[in-house]
Amino acid sequence: MKQINNWLNGSIYLDPLSPACKMCAQGSKMVVLVTGLCSSNCYYCPLSFKKGGKDRIFANEWELENEKDTKKLIKEAENINATGAGITGGDPLLVWRRVKEYITLLKELFGSKFHIHLYTTGIKNANHIIDLISAGLDEVRFHPFPEFWGKLDDSSFKKPIKNVLDSSADIAIEIPSIPSLESETYSLIKWANDNGLKWINLNELEFSERNFKQFEDKGYKQKDELSAAVKGSQKSAISILKIAQNDDLDIGLHYCSVSFKDGIQLRNRIKRRAKNVAKKYDVITEEGTIIKGVIYCTNSSFDKLLKLLKEEYQIPEIYFFYDENNTRIEIGLWILDKISEELDKKGYKCYMVEEYPTEDRLQIERTPMPINKSTS
Repeated sequence: MKQINNWLNGSIYLDPLSPACKMCAQGSKMVVLVTGLCSSNCYYCPLSFKKGGKDRIFANEWELENEKDTKKLIKEAENINATGAGITGGDPLLVWRRVKEYITLLKELFGSKFHIHLYTTGIKNANHIIDLISAGLDEVRFHPFPEFWGKLDDSSFKKPIKNVLDSSADIAIEIPSIPSLESETYSLIKWANDNGLKWINLNELEFSERNFKQFEDKGYKQKDELSAAVKGSQKSAISILKIAQNDDLDIGLHYCSVSFKDGIQLRNRIKRRAKNVAKKYDVITEEGTIIKGVIYCTNSSFDKLLKLLKEEYQIPEIYFFYDENNTRIEIGLWILDKISEELDKKGYKCYMVEEYPTEDRLQIERTPMPINKSTS
């Protein structure tokens, strides 16, 4: 009998485990949202209003200008030392030509071992999955709708899955763990096991801005005050894995918790990125965030400030940088700590800033300097 493996941050699995999941745990899988368009309307879709239903493309948090903007796609893979990519949406098959182009490009640049998996319902353009596998796609994760989990043989999901079972790709299923649907979920797992699929991923159901109202209407509650996870989703998944263990199924099962995605996958990915994008003056925290000093200025006052830093304070240029997009000068925090009081008297607003090393540079905290200043 296979053992249930307790993994990271509440994630558990029965072997085998997808190579993609192992890479996610290391933070080395680049998430490519190839489109927000989808022909389905799943009530539990966690995609944001910013992305859902829109034909936008993101490599992790970095938005591409258009589908031909592959320089950012490549650069983001390099920024995290990616060993693979997960292509998601929306439904990627709606833009299958775009997907094929990206798969071909990534394989050519990073080699055949660069692992690429794709997430799809398989409802539209399923006949082109073979084209994507021929281009180098390593794994296909199908997402059948919950109303068909207990009767997949009688659904339109059966054919696209069976059509690629004999291909070179690993074929899997990825669905949310929905409380009260344990029987239907296990029926799907049995079907997948009997038909030779490699594994099934059960994702912890998660509140988002876009699905919040529908979750509330269904009576879902948050697991706790600190988590966006749905109460009961984890319990359902654990009970399902125990049943599968007792039945000694061949298929691999992985329950992926919300805290695994946030505390392991994202955390490790930003730590990898921080090492590659941090400037000489940046301080990288244990969490992978970046701390720096910031001096805000106007375009008209920039030359004066630049002269001040170079000539009066004699600060080497490697320790500061003009962020034109945000009209600010970034500088080593230890340097700003010494000169912020004088700069404050000269009318410059100085801050200690902590932000993510992601392309959007999401700010976590901003503290006025000198530190004894109480207002921003």
